[in-house]
Amino acid sequence: MNLHEYQAKALLSARGVPVPRGQVAASADEAIAAARELGGNLWVVKAQVHAGGRGKAGGIRVCRSLDEVGEAAGTMIGSRLVTHQTGPEGNPVNLVYIEEGLSIAAELYLALLVDRATASVAIIASLDGGMDIEEVAARTPERIVTLAIDPASGLQPFHGRRLAAALGLGGDAAKQASALLRSMAEVFQESDASLLEINPLVVTASNDLVVLDCKVNIDDNALFRHPDLVAMRDPDQEDPAEREANAIGLNYVKLDGTIGCMVNGAGLAMATMDICKLAGGEPANFLDVGGGATRDQVAAAFRVIVSDANVRAILVNIFGGIMRCDVIAQGVVDAARELDLEVPVIVRLEGTNVDEGKAILQQSGMAIIPADDLGDAAARAVAAIGGGG
Repeated sequence: MNLHEYQAKALLSARGVPVPRGQVAASADEAIAAARELGGNLWVVKAQVHAGGRGKAGGIRVCRSLDEVGEAAGTMIGSRLVTHQTGPEGNPVNLVYIEEGLSIAAELYLALLVDRATASVAIIASLDGGMDIEEVAARTPERIVTLAIDPASGLQPFHGRRLAAALGLGGDAAKQASALLRSMAEVFQESDASLLEINPLVVTASNDLVVLDCKVNIDDNALFRHPDLVAMRDPDQEDPAEREANAIGLNYVKLDGTIGCMVNGAGLAMATMDICKLAGGEPANFLDVGGGATRDQVAAAFRVIVSDANVRAILVNIFGGIMRCDVIAQGVVDAARELDLEVPVIVRLEGTNVDEGKAILQQSGMAIIPADDLGDAAARAVAAIGGGG
């Protein structure tokens, strides 16, 4: 689950991390009132969307008058912001964040993320913070420093010293960097985050470190421990199909391919997507219906899959352990009838009550294509869409 910038900054601020003063606004009038209350003569209006690249897309505006604040907020609110991370449809802007302007001497990059390759939390830092950090990573990766936090010993003082050195900070700024890193690590661990990114972390004209922008991603599997964070969820920023799937207990992630996949079990779902690609196709989604899906959930899974206009075939791959193949088969038939499916449906069943399940499919009178095994199912799905993804 992603947090908005203002929400992420609230988590850090509660730990004493320095952030600029700011207020959320849902209209141009509220934005002007917020800027007036903040005072000064320089403000930044920021569109609150779950996507990076806002600055290049016009989602961040520096304003030098209250009229400019109102104009910027009025333009953003109610629009859809398109960045390199949103796709062409963009994300809706329902809120803006009005923030006081700062005198900036340098922009740095600092992040914590779960590094699965080393089974640790990684500290990522760079002297080149700001809008072009992706280009830095691609063209000059040597300018990005990575430090690992051993999960057995946790964050240690030497991490702060190495971070300060990597960012070229000395004296009081180095002490601030160490304190900031400690607070970040506490927020990261206590919120079960998978990413905590500060970009940019700025050095002000007075040599103070301030978090100018922040992104926090929370591990969905840990949300049951954090009702306060769940309350921050913004469903308008989520893909509609993913939102519907989540509401009915399905694990769904939309992808860019043309073969819709419905599978039980995350490992089997990933293997199914791999076999589809090996056969020359492209999966349109990851969808795990779980080990105990009901007939209604199977029908709902079909609705979610076909809501993607790119889907040209559906591959159902079910291994019946706890889940019975006859229940899945009946769900497939019911969904095909209810939705009047116009795309080919390829079904591979194995496991509990497999013979009963195959009989239901054969006797349905529906144009459902049976498959003998996973390789055969993938090949049939690719053939059904004309031989390629």
